[in-house]
Amino acid sequence: MNQDYIKPNEWSIIEEGFNSEKVKSSESLFSIGNGAMGQRANFEETYTGPTFQGSYIAGVYYPDKTRVGWWKNGYPEYFAKVLNAPNWIGINVLINDEKLDLHTCKEVSKFKRELNMQEGWLSRSFEAVLQNNVKIKVDTKRFLSLELDEVGAISYNVTPLNSDAKIIYIPYLDAGITNEDTNWDDQFWDVLNVSQNNQQSFIEARTMKTHFYTCTFMESRLFIDKDEVITDCNNEQTSNFTSCNYQQEIKENQTYTIHKFGGYVVDRNHNKNELITAAKEALDKAVSFGFDALLEMQIQSWAKIWKMSDITIKGDVKAQQGIRFNIFQLNQTYLGTDASLNIGPKGFTGEKYGGSTYWDTEAYCIPFYMATKDQSVARTLLEYRYEHLEKAIENAAKLGFTNGAALYPMVTMNGEECHNEWEITFEEIHRNGAIAFAIFNYYRFTEDYSYIPEKGLEVLIGIARFWQQRATFSSDKEKFMILGVTGPNEYENNINNNWYTNYIAKWCINYALENIDIVKTDHISDYIRIKEKVNFSDEELKAMKNVADNMYFPYSEKHNVFLQQDGFLDKELITVKDLDNSQRPINQKWSWDRILRSPYIKQADTLQGFYMFENDFSTEELERHFDFYEPFTVHESSLSPCVHSIQAAKLGRMEQAYEFYLRTSRLDLDDYNHEVEEGLHITSMAGTWMSIVEGFGGMRIINNTLSFSPKIPKGWNSYSFKVNFRHQVITVNVNQNGAKFELEGNNEINILVNGETVTVSPNNLLIV
Repeated sequence: MNQDYIKPNEWSIIEEGFNSEKVKSSESLFSIGNGAMGQRANFEETYTGPTFQGSYIAGVYYPDKTRVGWWKNGYPEYFAKVLNAPNWIGINVLINDEKLDLHTCKEVSKFKRELNMQEGWLSRSFEAVLQNNVKIKVDTKRFLSLELDEVGAISYNVTPLNSDAKIIYIPYLDAGITNEDTNWDDQFWDVLNVSQNNQQSFIEARTMKTHFYTCTFMESRLFIDKDEVITDCNNEQTSNFTSCNYQQEIKENQTYTIHKFGGYVVDRNHNKNELITAAKEALDKAVSFGFDALLEMQIQSWAKIWKMSDITIKGDVKAQQGIRFNIFQLNQTYLGTDASLNIGPKGFTGEKYGGSTYWDTEAYCIPFYMATKDQSVARTLLEYRYEHLEKAIENAAKLGFTNGAALYPMVTMNGEECHNEWEITFEEIHRNGAIAFAIFNYYRFTEDYSYIPEKGLEVLIGIARFWQQRATFSSDKEKFMILGVTGPNEYENNINNNWYTNYIAKWCINYALENIDIVKTDHISDYIRIKEKVNFSDEELKAMKNVADNMYFPYSEKHNVFLQQDGFLDKELITVKDLDNSQRPINQKWSWDRILRSPYIKQADTLQGFYMFENDFSTEELERHFDFYEPFTVHESSLSPCVHSIQAAKLGRMEQAYEFYLRTSRLDLDDYNHEVEEGLHITSMAGTWMSIVEGFGGMRIINNTLSFSPKIPKGWNSYSFKVNFRHQVITVNVNQNGAKFELEGNNEINILVNGETVTVSPNNLLIV
């Protein structure tokens, strides 16, 4: 774990001291992004030690051919790869003709790296003695602009400390890059053109197969002790590389600075034949502002984000650092400005998993974006799925489903399934339920029903049709069953009657039928349009209702709990506390055969249902199920601790809720799962926000009313958060003595606090 490696700080992620064994982990933890692009925290200068190079452009991917041992009907043809894009950050640095490389330096001291989350920039500083005995001081700062989201900027400063020195900066663009994650070691890029125009350089490249056209660009400015130096650039280029050479004699203790501006323009936003023109426009704008002005714009942009989304915690620096890190990374990954994009599980920090869209978006991310931004951002995420409805119907048809049944993909870039593990692709079908639940959750929170008649009902009908066809009638039990599935607990495959899957299937059908009736009554023109388009009949609706009304749910009379699946009690029920710690994590220590036979639960499964549908169950039922299933849960999914934290808080078990919160908020910072070098767990970070707002804050919608039941961990002095509820912003501040509520809006609002109705008026502090 990284507990002594990342320094506690309320607003920054800080690493002190250079440790080559931590380079890959730091490249993940210090990643930066702006919603349109992102990059791992790779060094600008040459580094020959172990490293994971990664720069990524939102929405650009490659369909890497599926690699499986034995082909099965219905397999997706490809696994979408998040592509490492041409590198624009590189700057070779030579000191008296010796290349700067921290892996080969005689000495590296005073190394410090900082990711400033409040202002949105990454810095690095160190002193180094090169092989030629020249000692230098280096200071760097870089950011990806939120205001000009095609542009990033770097300030790189070198100061010779023990002699005069000839310093050469060689900023470059490099399209000769490879992916860390690839099935067949394919080349993913065709370089179309390399060109230079005075200080500006460009590489036009196109992805193979998907044919995304991109232009990577750069331009630089040079300074000595902050005075600009006008110097010629000695250009060099090859078929996939271009660089500029800036050479300067620098006196001892003088500082030689390069400001490099670079980034990407893509044909998703521009005409593919005019990308160089677009790149020049981006560069001209960035250079005209200059590094310092762009940085000030960056600081102001992040101030606006933090004004709404910040969560403050007083009395616990590590908890404060954790939540801000999660909120920061979520906003770096997705800002809601492009309806064709979504939230990948690694964001811009790595390549594992592939694809950009999982059920994580609907189950975990939408609540965060819905409450911390305008509700239009959440609606955009719902519309993303509506735009992929025809693909979801095609995906279901490949598996033998008919009549417009829709199965949304487990993993996707464009609506097609691109996940190639059969036990997930074919069996983890509960993902369909999360998409329907998000529609319900959006309406519940925003009271904006318009989405359902306009678009959402078609999605609900397609999903309901899938569940009706996927269910099997058992003449023995005279119930409908859902056989051969994988629930949220991916440590059980091909099991029958996963309780959560069966429950959400029943709920989806009933919710679709309920909304058909509402739209028929209140939105007749939409009803007629949808009925003609989707072509459903009364007989079909009755058949759906029959499945929902007669769904089977496995239950143990002995334990008085719903069973996670039919055979759960057939396992050797050894709890996690009795599992030798040397065997953890089991997904890295055990064979898959052994995992499948074990009782161990990767993440909330039955308890996921109790979280999403808590109004259907009493607190006593939750407590019984929590006490039965949590002891078997190994929490080896990033999505697990947050659900358990929320439920522990509801049960008043604040010490346990806090432990789960700390685990979810510092999952990557403390590297609980020993895999942070592969990238961060972006989508689960929204669960961290939920742990505080829904867990400690107890936020719910009860009878169409915003409700809170605030609790506070004993080690905290206070915490606060904001919620944008139906276009009015409510600030909640909780301390050890009670809670305070403030309203930014025009109209007073009634809320529930611990079950009692109270009125919050604009600009008046309510103390409870």
